[in-house]
Amino acid sequence: MTDFTKAYRTIMDDDFPPEVTIDFGGQKLQYRKRTWKLEDEGQIIEKGLRYGENPGQQAALYELVGGALNLGGVEFIRPGNSLVSGISEQDLIQFGKHPGKINLTDLDNALNILRYLDAKPCCAIMKHNNPSGVAWGSNPAEAYTRAYFSDRIAAFGGCVVFNRPVDIAAAKSVAEQYAEVVAAPEYEQGAVAILAKRKNLRIIRLPGIADIARFAPLRFVDIKSLIDGGIVVQQSFSNRIRSAADFIPAEGVKDGKPIHCKRAPTEAELDDLVFAWAVEAGVSSNSVLYVKDGATVSIGTGEQDRVGVTKIAIDKAYLKFADTLIFKRFSTSIFAVELEIKRGLRKESDLEDALAETRAARGGLKGSVMVSDAFFPFRDSVDMALEQGITAIAQPGGSLRDWESIEACNEADPPVAMVYTGQRSFKH
Repeated sequence: MTDFTKAYRTIMDDDFPPEVTIDFGGQKLQYRKRTWKLEDEGQIIEKGLRYGENPGQQAALYELVGGALNLGGVEFIRPGNSLVSGISEQDLIQFGKHPGKINLTDLDNALNILRYLDAKPCCAIMKHNNPSGVAWGSNPAEAYTRAYFSDRIAAFGGCVVFNRPVDIAAAKSVAEQYAEVVAAPEYEQGAVAILAKRKNLRIIRLPGIADIARFAPLRFVDIKSLIDGGIVVQQSFSNRIRSAADFIPAEGVKDGKPIHCKRAPTEAELDDLVFAWAVEAGVSSNSVLYVKDGATVSIGTGEQDRVGVTKIAIDKAYLKFADTLIFKRFSTSIFAVELEIKRGLRKESDLEDALAETRAARGGLKGSVMVSDAFFPFRDSVDMALEQGITAIAQPGGSLRDWESIEACNEADPPVAMVYTGQRSFKH
């Protein structure tokens, strides 16, 4: 019988050069390939990435080590600021399975979110380059638990990233679940031993996370390769919403007359909107997400239409809320309970009780805020969210029908607040 699992265990050779230089009209950036010495089948070898996005795809990680770039008065990040690209053998506290491209790009996108959320202990759990859950907490353990239960199902096999040192309590919580990667600026004494019981877990120490907020204003060169060998080059996204004061009051024009929101957001709603817009920076477009009390309730990622992703995010909230109830009661998933009911192994009331409680709580959406990474072309998405008890909304603004979305908020009972971010946050 063919062993199809072998491809996932194989650490590939790669034919990429040890150094790469990119010349931008005489301004050069120099990169050096990262490799690590590790033990493989009893021998010490030196290798780079395990493989790319899939087994069989060669891949290499390069660190910026020289040069400087200034275009149009914008100075791009300089060498000496390495985070993921500078991970050393000492930082790879436990290799687990040798890291591949996805592990490190998930970690990088978590840092893309956490650089805006340094004010409190925060945890971002990433899956396929999107957050499954992000949350603040009074300590790392609470932040992890809140992020985990934002979407317990998607968190399975995810990349868990903390912006504070991992203590014993946080390590115990992470070790109870299956994760591929855990990363933090440091680990308190005894925490690594707890995590290391998960033999395949990659445990990464990244000291630069302790100063992650300084990366918030820095720009880097964002490169997308095309199938014809060409490339598209752009400046990296920069989040302009750093505080509540950065939001813009929503205003539209109907029949030549200005339309304003009846109600401004409360201080608590503004805090959640700032948090939500920071998370939005790491979510693939077209997206909508809901946040309450400094934690994601549901994240709708990468849909082609805005009303569709609004509905998907609502449906996800209901599913994840019900699953959490069932998990806390029976230590299993909603899908396992459904199957056991079909097989006559469990009472239907076990599921129905959880679903009834979920409907009563509107999937945890009641009282949450909503952010959209682009403007609403119609009011349908807003109306759909309002039905779930959303209390405040942030969106870029700029639609010819912005007035419709504002009217929808004004017609709600009680009225719902809306503000503009003044920028779109697409991420492809």
